[in-house]
Amino acid sequence: MIRKSLISLIYETVSIQRWNDHIRPSYGFTELDKQAHKMVFAYVLGKCEGDDKFDPLLLVEGGIFEFLHREILTDIKPPIYHSLMREKGEQINAWVLNQLKSTLECLKGGFFNRMTKYFTDPDYAKKEKQILKAAHYYATDWEFNVIYPLNSTTYGIDQVKSEVSKGLASCNTFDGFNKFAQNEELKQFLSIIGKLRYQQRWSRAVRMPETYVMGHMLVVAILSYLCGLEIGVCKKRAVNNFFGGLFHDLPEVLTRDIVSPVKASVEGLDNLIKEIEEEQMKKVIYPLIPEEWKSEIEYFTQDEFDSKITIDNEIRKVTSASINYKYNKDCYNPIDGQIIRGCDHLSAYLEAYLSIKYGVQSESIQSGYHNLFNRYENKIIAGVDFGQLFDYFRI
Repeated sequence: MIRKSLISLIYETVSIQRWNDHIRPSYGFTELDKQAHKMVFAYVLGKCEGDDKFDPLLLVEGGIFEFLHREILTDIKPPIYHSLMREKGEQINAWVLNQLKSTLECLKGGFFNRMTKYFTDPDYAKKEKQILKAAHYYATDWEFNVIYPLNSTTYGIDQVKSEVSKGLASCNTFDGFNKFAQNEELKQFLSIIGKLRYQQRWSRAVRMPETYVMGHMLVVAILSYLCGLEIGVCKKRAVNNFFGGLFHDLPEVLTRDIVSPVKASVEGLDNLIKEIEEEQMKKVIYPLIPEEWKSEIEYFTQDEFDSKITIDNEIRKVTSASINYKYNKDCYNPIDGQIIRGCDHLSAYLEAYLSIKYGVQSESIQSGYHNLFNRYENKIIAGVDFGQLFDYFRI
């Protein structure tokens, strides 16, 4: 069962500012946005390594484990954090796991047991940990390159620069690291995606805290994965649901986040926007990635809220309910667009909920909150009780 405390914990990272002892942009530099960017880097680094050389489910779960671990310890400055982990890592990990136990042990599928193994067994998920470490440093390096010009005269900034460079260099422990480091087009791909850290959600409404498209995508990815635990999805379905959630708004880097009322204001406008997004993906995004990746990115981003399977290389739209009883096998390459859509709406609902709780409640925020609650009241999608998840945050 997904507890309210777990969803609330995920959203605490919205308010955790990074580099808060440096001059930095006032947008897109939260812990949530950094963790989201990290998982996009992890996806690319994993693809560079080769799908047959690591376990994608361990990569997904490792990313979630590290996200939760970092959320508990995020107030510690990175140099101090790394020093403490070197000296007292075993004790710190045990403390973090104890903090999370009551929230996580009720999740199905042995999630907490695997998280415990991840932080206590150095031989567990070794390659996946290497990929995630590199993804962490690449995302940090991206941030540092943004703030460095603003802090070039700040005391100690060159030491920070040296530490980030050394950390990145230490990640050269798997083949995919070098393949990525030498591929300028993939770096441009990640740079473009980084713009999603600046694209504000609910851009026409004043609310608090502000959230950005990048962080929203990670929330949807994690929630989609957690919903999969509840209904016992197969391995491929779990991985697809996570990365489907993580990339579902990728085309918005080319069109920006067009709010739903605008899309609904003119008949056919939503379909036209979709056509423009697909055209821009072909012109801007796909030329930057290897040809063999294209079909998977399309699977995640085209008709992203339709549940799909693949039979004889043909994509078929189905319901998530039918996947449960007929297609819940890796060979069908299933993805739950309907569940991802539910998690997308749950994320938007939580953004409105938090703003209302903070006392910033414009008419559009209140309307969005109540419309989404009414839409999902008592609603079950393929065995996932979305009605309960929305009811957790009833005002």
